[in-house]
Amino acid sequence: MVGSVSALALVAALRDPSTTHTLDREGWTSLLTAARAERLMGALATRLDRRSAPAEVAAILDDADAGAAHERRGALWEAEMARRALVPLGCPVVLLKGTAFAAAGLDAGRGRAIGDLDILVPRAALDAAEAALRAAGWEPVKADAYDDEYYRRWMHELPPLIHRARDRMIDVHHTILPTTARPTPDAAALIASAVPLGNGLAVLSPADMVVHAAAHLFADGDLAGGLRNLWDIDRLCREFADDDADFWTKLGARARLHGLVDAVGRALRLAADLYATPVPAAPHRRHPNDAVYRRRLLARDGWGRQTRPVTRLAFYVRSHWLRMPPHLLARHLLVKAWRGRG
Repeated sequence: MVGSVSALALVAALRDPSTTHTLDREGWTSLLTAARAERLMGALATRLDRRSAPAEVAAILDDADAGAAHERRGALWEAEMARRALVPLGCPVVLLKGTAFAAAGLDAGRGRAIGDLDILVPRAALDAAEAALRAAGWEPVKADAYDDEYYRRWMHELPPLIHRARDRMIDVHHTILPTTARPTPDAAALIASAVPLGNGLAVLSPADMVVHAAAHLFADGDLAGGLRNLWDIDRLCREFADDDADFWTKLGARARLHGLVDAVGRALRLAADLYATPVPAAPHRRHPNDAVYRRRLLARDGWGRQTRPVTRLAFYVRSHWLRMPPHLLARHLLVKAWRGRG
């Protein structure tokens, strides 16, 4: 339990900011360290009242606000640069993840840390999109022939590209999970249901946005940074459910369509458990394995260090197991191990 105290304090502060009123100096240090490690400083800053925080903490929160605003501007500018490069192709361009939240003006975008630009285009348009982006100044990050082939053959995206002048990455997706993954989301349906922003770009529909967040959290990774992704899900569900009385029904239907009922169900249960997300109770009763996922999500100590190495290793192995069948996984790990010797 000791290893999760810092992470639990962060979860509690996001859920109910009044829990910070009794923090001492050590408690504040632990909370802010965990928030920074989980890339939730900006989100925390949007939740806390500066008047109830020590002056030095208020200054840190103000800096986090300014940093998040800077990231938001940079992300939206990068989206605009990609739009200019890709609009002549006439194909759909759908923003994903943090940039999508910011561009759509969603609550999930408030204070959200945003790194790479993620976009979704039809698979048939991949070659043309890559050529257009490279002509506009983006270059391959991975020069290794094996990595390049691996991405193009098995992954759900092109090898990452980075802009030579702005040093910003773009990930061009053709679906939301690797082609070797067990679930097979309907990429065409994702694009067909996307919501236009009126500038040549679009974002996923509300239900698909939550499905994608759940897929990214539970079906395509080792849960590193999971508290931030789960916070995305909480914010998205609250806003979408407030705006649409049928949202939960639509979410269930899209989860079934994309083969991601288990991932979405687990995301909703854990969001309700940790962030008190107001999820309809009946369809999402607790699963025995949820405790293991909760343990992984909260593996952070008072210094911001990751804890529970055995649990983290198990989820790292799980992430690779989910992405590819055993024979391909064995070959991939052997290649990586052999190259690591050099």
